[in-house]
Amino acid sequence: MIGDAANFAPYLMLFLLVLALLWAGIRVLREYERGVIFTLGRFSGVRGPGLILLIPVVQQMQRVDLRTVVMDVPSQDVISRDNVSVKVNAVVYFRVVDADRSIIEVDDYMAATSQLAQTTLRSVLGKHDLDEMLAERDKLNRDIQEILDTQTDAWGIKVGNVEIKHVDIDESMVRAIARQAEAERNRRGRIIDAEGELQAAEKLVQAARTLAAVPEAMQLRYLSTLQGIAGERNSTVVFPVPLELLRGLGSLVSAAQPGAAGAGRRAAQPDA
Repeated sequence: MIGDAANFAPYLMLFLLVLALLWAGIRVLREYERGVIFTLGRFSGVRGPGLILLIPVVQQMQRVDLRTVVMDVPSQDVISRDNVSVKVNAVVYFRVVDADRSIIEVDDYMAATSQLAQTTLRSVLGKHDLDEMLAERDKLNRDIQEILDTQTDAWGIKVGNVEIKHVDIDESMVRAIARQAEAERNRRGRIIDAEGELQAAEKLVQAARTLAAVPEAMQLRYLSTLQGIAGERNSTVVFPVPLELLRGLGSLVSAAQPGAAGAGRRAAQPDA
């Protein structure tokens, strides 16, 4: 019995060694994970998801997560094109689309993408005025996203979206913007008033031409105005004077002035 056990011991040790090696070479990758395999230090393929068998010591595997990563870009001090200092932070959405390049081409794709996002944010916003930062965020988001996507393509990264979250402005600049907005509203109000006066003047000119073409229309307008005044229950009495009468009186006065002037000159001359 002792001899049989001694003969069986090497096989047991070999079996345990093989079992340990198999256990060390088994990997399980989830649906959203991929494994980048290196054989003796050389890239030999991408595997997963599911059960992966590796040759211990000879092969190594790096896990890569393919899910979308939400990265918060820290607040950056930016000087706009019109020399206004602001603090801007943003959020970047990206994911790995090429697992092997994300491991081989860059040391740490997370840190690299974060640093690139910070420098791109400062560079792009520094080319725009403060008003553009506040009013054209969608355009700025697209510009930053396109630049990041182009730069990270060599790392196997796809930048899906970039959103600027906050643009923090100094309190004095906030008051200046409020004064500018108030002045702009006042300017628009004056322009609207002037346009209204212009339109009213044009309509009055058209009405005057229409009434001048038909003199009887003016008399009807007088009567309509009197009807409106009479319905207000006031003590005002209005006597309309026809314009023809005023024109006739004006003609008589004009005709009398030359005669009176001639008589005055004759009276002023001395007797011969």
